[in-house]
Amino acid sequence: MVMTTLPDNGLIHLDSPYSVPETVDRVLKQLSERGLTLFARIDHSGGAAAVGLEMPPTELLIFGSAKAGTPLMLAAPTLAIDLPLKALTWQDKDGKVRLSFNSAEYLTNRHNIPNDLQKNIAGLPSILEAALK
Repeated sequence: MVMTTLPDNGLIHLDSPYSVPETVDRVLKQLSERGLTLFARIDHSGGAAAVGLEMPPTELLIFGSAKAGTPLMLAAPTLAIDLPLKALTWQDKDGKVRLSFNSAEYLTNRHNIPNDLQKNIAGLPSILEAALK
């Protein structure tokens, strides 16, 4: 899987060979197959268009699992600001489509997630990488 080099700010950026809508659809399929709940699908570019502004295709998915997330938030309550999990599909100024998300390491360090619960968020990269195959 190709990962784009962007600033090191806790985000992982995967290059997608698909359009933004197709990438989002493929991610949704992976989430559904794994029994994860989709809480919201936010079309930022659609919102921009609705007020007469232009923005490259950009969609945010907010998803998760109460079974995995609740123990994390009980152990590290501030994690609730970053949960449910999010995946951003966006097109850059050169037309390249990317799929971006917070790394498990970033969330672990930011919220001091106990070692025994890190597995609850460690699988996100494999889910999103599977969507791009």
